[in-house]
Amino acid sequence: MDLTTFESHSPDDSARIAGELAGHLGPGDIVGLIGGLGAGKTHFAGGLARALGFHGAVTSPTFSLVHEYPGKCPIYHMDLYRLESESEILGIGFEEYLSGRGICLIEWPERAARLMTHPILCVELVSTGENSRRIHVREARLPLPTKDHPA
Repeated sequence: MDLTTFESHSPDDSARIAGELAGHLGPGDIVGLIGGLGAGKTHFAGGLARALGFHGAVTSPTFSLVHEYPGKCPIYHMDLYRLESESEILGIGFEEYLSGRGICLIEWPERAARLMTHPILCVELVSTGENSRRIHVREARLPLPTKDHPA
């Protein structure tokens, strides 16, 4: 069930929405960023990071797997897209990042579904046009039900 749904009409709009969400986050929170390639997950992560006090560049951690950003509390931005097994995910220190010291932003969180034992805040970005997105925010357990794979 959605906690709320936002309509974004531009990347700046999405960053503003991310900033609003950031005001409700603290150490130990896990945010799963869900959406296809190019949906705006990394841009949304940048809006969250800026609102949490990090003002450097936020880039996709697709190849480095994890970026750490200092802010009001540490921010751990992960991209699990390239990882194919739970052992690979654990190999990046996944459990340590979830330990509660900082806020975890996880792109492609469904790849770690069996490793997460409590609900996470899911942010699903759905493209509705070239620059527009529908952003659903909900608390959920993984794996997430989808229209193709009901729970």
